[in-house]
Amino acid sequence: MKRIYVLIITIFIVSVSFAQTLQSAAEAYSKENYKEAVQIYESLSDSVGVSPELYYNLGNSYYKLKNYPKAVLNYERAILLSPGDDDIKFNLDMARANIVDKIDIVDRSFISVWFESIRNMASSNTWAILAIVSFLLFLMGIFLYIFSKQVLLKKIGFFGGIICLIFSIYTNVVSYKQKQKILIRDSAIIMSPSVTIKSSPSQSGTDLFILHEGTKVKIIDEVGEWFEIKIDDGNSGWIKDSEMEII
Repeated sequence: MKRIYVLIITIFIVSVSFAQTLQSAAEAYSKENYKEAVQIYESLSDSVGVSPELYYNLGNSYYKLKNYPKAVLNYERAILLSPGDDDIKFNLDMARANIVDKIDIVDRSFISVWFESIRNMASSNTWAILAIVSFLLFLMGIFLYIFSKQVLLKKIGFFGGIICLIFSIYTNVVSYKQKQKILIRDSAIIMSPSVTIKSSPSQSGTDLFILHEGTKVKIIDEVGEWFEIKIDDGNSGWIKDSEMEII
C-alpha cells in the first residue's frame, strides 16, 4: 500500500512540475523570448516525452526565430502524431513556404491520393476505436439476422452487418498504416544549408543534384553513415546522416 501512495505522490509531483515548466515555456513565448521557449520545450521532450502539442509549440518557437528547417521538422513530427489537426497543417505550410527547394510531386494514382487523405483525417488510435465500434455493430447485425422474426429486421441486420464488417476491416487497415508511419520513421528533413546528393554512398560518387535545408526526403536504404533518399519528384541519391534529421 505504501508503494502505491509513493507512486501516486511521485506522479502528482511530476505532473505539477511538468505543468509549471509548460507554463514557463508559454510565458517565455508570450514575452517573445523564443530562444528560452525552445530550450524549455526541447528539455521537456528529452525528459518527459513527446506529444503533438509539444512539437507544435516547439515548431512555433523555431518559426519565430526564423529557423524554418527546425520549424518544419517539429511540425512534421506533430502532424505525425496528430494527422487531423488543421492548425498544425496550416503552420507547416507556412514554414514550408520559406524553404528554398520547391519540388513538384510526381503524379500519383487517384486511389493512393484518396486513401492517404482519408488515412490522415485521424490518428491510429482513433481509427482503431472506429474499427472496434464497427465490429461490435457487425455483431449486433448478425444477432438481428439470426434471432429476429421480422423480415425487415433480418434484412437490416444482414446488410447493415456486412457494411459494418467492411468498414471494420477498412479502419483496421488504416489504423495499421497510421501506426506504421509512427513506428517506421522513414522520412527526414535536410538540416545542412545545402547538400550535394551523390550517386553512391561515397564522397567520390557522382554529384546528382543539390538540396537545401528544410526539404523533406524519404529514406529508402542505409549503408553505414550514408542514406539513400528519394524526393517527391522521383529523383534519388545518397546523403550522409549528419546532414539531415529523422522525423
